[in-house]
Amino acid sequence: MNPGLRRALNGLVVGITITALSGCGTLFHPERKGQMDGRIDPVVAIANGVGLLFFILPGVIAYAVDFSNGTIYLPGTQTAGVDAMPLDKDMDVAALEKLLSAKTGKTISLDSELLLVEEVDSLDEALALVRMSGMGDAERLETL
Repeated sequence: MNPGLRRALNGLVVGITITALSGCGTLFHPERKGQMDGRIDPVVAIANGVGLLFFILPGVIAYAVDFSNGTIYLPGTQTAGVDAMPLDKDMDVAALEKLLSAKTGKTISLDSELLLVEEVDSLDEALALVRMSGMGDAERLETL
């Protein structure tokens, strides 16, 4: 076999394997990280399925990475934000859950794995945490 053709085929196989191992949705749509559910993006699902053609393991890993990151789902209506609310030092968990439920319009349980509650020292720190979560990245990138 021609050495140039062999090198090109090796490069192609390595490129496809790296793409499959890292998760296609994670590469194509990093702004979707953190989505919990929704409709599955058929383009990402098919791209991950291509990994199944090159042995089984790369495709399975691509699906696992995309499902764990949430990048296989089409964009939803999830939003994140920061509301500054002064809290009493003697507020118990039940009172805080009631306050959060009233503010969000949803039943909130602080024991939920899907809820992250952190005490921060400043509003700037809270805003930095929201920015690091990746929520709203698409809208911020559109304004650039």
